[in-house]
Amino acid sequence: MSIHPARLPTDQLLKQCDVRRQRRSGPGGQHRNKVETAVVITHRESGIQGAASERRSQEQNRQVALFRLRLNLAIDLRQAPSVETPSELWLERVQNRRLAVSPDHEDYPSLLSEAMDRIQMHKGDAVSAASDLKTSTSQLLKLLRHQPRAMELVNELRRHHKLKKLH
Repeated sequence: MSIHPARLPTDQLLKQCDVRRQRRSGPGGQHRNKVETAVVITHRESGIQGAASERRSQEQNRQVALFRLRLNLAIDLRQAPSVETPSELWLERVQNRRLAVSPDHEDYPSLLSEAMDRIQMHKGDAVSAASDLKTSTSQLLKLLRHQPRAMELVNELRRHHKLKKLH
């Protein structure tokens, strides 16, 4: 099984993507109107995108768009976990069943994709998924709550399997 795109090194992920630069309106004044600082990155296989235009620097927008692409891939693209045990990255981030990661950290999309894939594998059962991931259910839900769309998708899956909604 291949690595989830949200977890790929940047150079490998970008090889699977189209990058568009464009002008966008908004703050930034004259510089913004003359220069293509907005960046839209599209994952070719899935069509999932990440975009950014709020910064005046094209490189800063590229970094933000790449992070948003990773988040969107983590939330919207499911893969069966390739191994029974959590990834090395996951295990590095879990200590005493507590998961330590900020939603702004570059590792967050990778961890989110792993959590979402594991929940999918367990048909929405967050308790079993958390057990597989060697963390508590509350820590798993805390990870998901940072991305409301992730919680919505998990709750849709749970509804489909006739499980109660998570809060």
